[in-house]
Amino acid sequence: MTALFTEAMRLREVEPGIYEGELNKHWTIGPKVHGGAMLALCANAATQACAEAGHEPVAVSASFLWAPDPGPMRLITAIRKRGRRISVVDVELVQGGRTAVHAVINLGAPEHFSSNGSTVPLLSANPVVDLMAPEPPDHIAPIGPGHALAGLVHLGEGCDVRPVLSTMGPSTDGRPPVLQMWARPRGAAPDGLFALMCGDLSAPVTFAVERTGWAPTIQLTAFLRALPADGWLRVICTCLEIGHDWFDEDHIVVDSLGRLIVQSRQLALVPAPR
Repeated sequence: MTALFTEAMRLREVEPGIYEGELNKHWTIGPKVHGGAMLALCANAATQACAEAGHEPVAVSASFLWAPDPGPMRLITAIRKRGRRISVVDVELVQGGRTAVHAVINLGAPEHFSSNGSTVPLLSANPVVDLMAPEPPDHIAPIGPGHALAGLVHLGEGCDVRPVLSTMGPSTDGRPPVLQMWARPRGAAPDGLFALMCGDLSAPVTFAVERTGWAPTIQLTAFLRALPADGWLRVICTCLEIGHDWFDEDHIVVDSLGRLIVQSRQLALVPAPR
């Protein structure tokens, strides 16, 4: 199996509403499958289950029950509502007879903005365009051989990820971090599924308090606000509070035209001190 995102999202319908695929070994953080990739797989299965509507997964809410390993898996869908504007699909990602992820996906039509900017939001408070240029500066290195995150983050084989490492260090003023990175898939333009994956792309914000171990996500909700234009996606990651047991983490994903593409929020467990 190749590392390409399109390959990692490939599904085969084996029974009505039931799909088989593989949790790609390249889309992992350490030994475990990336949560954003599993979220995108659930969204993909829901989209295929309601393919006749031609809709996109505008809201995805996933609970992570346990962390599966790379390898074969099955996605079981159940359509709860089939509507003209909104459909709702339950999805269970199953491996070895156990449900690893339970997701509820709302399908609909994301915002449609014209490429020439003639259609703009009625109101917007998008912070990313003032913080990050549409493309990464030359000195921001991609995750790959020799990179500080290469041994942990394996997604670099399937997509070009360029994090600003200076934003990942310990907090010196007690304020929450604002992690920044650019990303785009290899061999294809970014689509809605890749953008949803980017809603869980950042290293945990707990790096700011020197908790750098495994930070398992318990619940993650992501909104696909619009389909991305071709080019780099800009991602910032913030939080409100890192407790002793729990922390929250928010992502905002903006495309090359500066449009809001994905918003996400998750609740996760704080890594143990080392």
